[in-house]
Amino acid sequence: MNQFEQESLDYHIKGKTGTLITKACKTQKELSMAYTPGVAFPCLEIARDPSLAYKYTNKGNTVAVISDGTAVLGLGNIGGLAGKPVMEGKAVLFKSFANIDAVDVILNVHEIDEIVNVCAAISDTYGGINLEDIKAPQCFEIERRLQEKLDIPVFHDDQHGTAIITSAGLINALELADKKIEEIKVVVIGAGAAGISCAKMYQNLGVKNIVMIDSKGVIHSGRDDLNEYKQEFALDTEERTIADALHGADMLLGLSGPNVVSQDMVKTMAKDAIIFACSNPTPEITPDLVEEVRPDIICGTGRSDFPNQVNNVLGFPSIFRGALDSGAKKITENMKMAAAKALAALAKEPVPYYVKAAYQDPDLKFGRKHIIPKPFSKEVLIWVASAVAEAAFKDGVTSKKVCDVVEYRKKLRHMIYHDGEEGSSIKEH
Repeated sequence: MNQFEQESLDYHIKGKTGTLITKACKTQKELSMAYTPGVAFPCLEIARDPSLAYKYTNKGNTVAVISDGTAVLGLGNIGGLAGKPVMEGKAVLFKSFANIDAVDVILNVHEIDEIVNVCAAISDTYGGINLEDIKAPQCFEIERRLQEKLDIPVFHDDQHGTAIITSAGLINALELADKKIEEIKVVVIGAGAAGISCAKMYQNLGVKNIVMIDSKGVIHSGRDDLNEYKQEFALDTEERTIADALHGADMLLGLSGPNVVSQDMVKTMAKDAIIFACSNPTPEITPDLVEEVRPDIICGTGRSDFPNQVNNVLGFPSIFRGALDSGAKKITENMKMAAAKALAALAKEPVPYYVKAAYQDPDLKFGRKHIIPKPFSKEVLIWVASAVAEAAFKDGVTSKKVCDVVEYRKKLRHMIYHDGEEGSSIKEH
């Protein structure tokens, strides 16, 4: 066991989350208000009007991180209990990056009906549900049914997080390369939840030509082993391998495994192409190997030690912040796209001094090595949450009647830069 492995194990001893009490309970009067008899009054108010749960409880600032452990990170089907450290970690990120209280909920059921029923049964406790590490293709149906069934936002981050962040990078890379999105060829290696969701979002952006590859090769119209989700991307093509598909490609998205792309394959890609090699901890190909043979290619990975990190923390905390604060009943496609475009726009803004210091790069600015904002930029929450909230109002999926985006951004900024770890400063409109 190396030093980092031991330090990680030590870090996780006794878990990473707990309960933060937000009201005093140190006197007889405070005790009587916290519990009986005082607690009866908000109970009766909520019984009279269920929407008052958002006023008298923590529902409006709480997200359930729900997993059955069938597709944990790069570890596979290790079970919910073994995946609990990941779900606790997700709760840490919710709190650290968006001041949202998240609770991990580990399921020991795996059938679609069972998962949907459990989530629906506990949904009144939470303001939103973050589905996590549930294998494909079940995850698609679970999310769809919960979105239809519940009146709170449901978001499967494994599907949409990578899609939103790589879409932001794609927007900026195409601008730098002076390419039109409807003319590019995109190759997606990996046809699981993330790969399919990414491909659909690229289509919404305007991409026409997407070649998807699973463990058996290119997904083409001659195959008879495709589920309904893969069938949507079956092409009438002679391409069969990764090498075939990458010839002339303008973008490669890797969501598969380590070292599956060679330098020879990269050499055949189009001029000023983009590679997002997101397999962790070892990418499909590392940026240094790409640069040796194709210095014109823009690279990103899932790792923090290379430029253009595709890190889902750029998405889900801020997306839920905007959804919760706007009273959104669901997270729509327009809300996801608004998040991607907000990230793309933010990358072009001057980089805050504290971000430059954190990455020891005083010259950090928009360009080939910086097409995606850094995870530690506090501006991410302001830009993404406000864009998501505005899109929710435009889509008519909120419970509130007024959206003052300028005022909301001011409140977010105050919460981030002044309130520290205090409770959410976002008030009812």
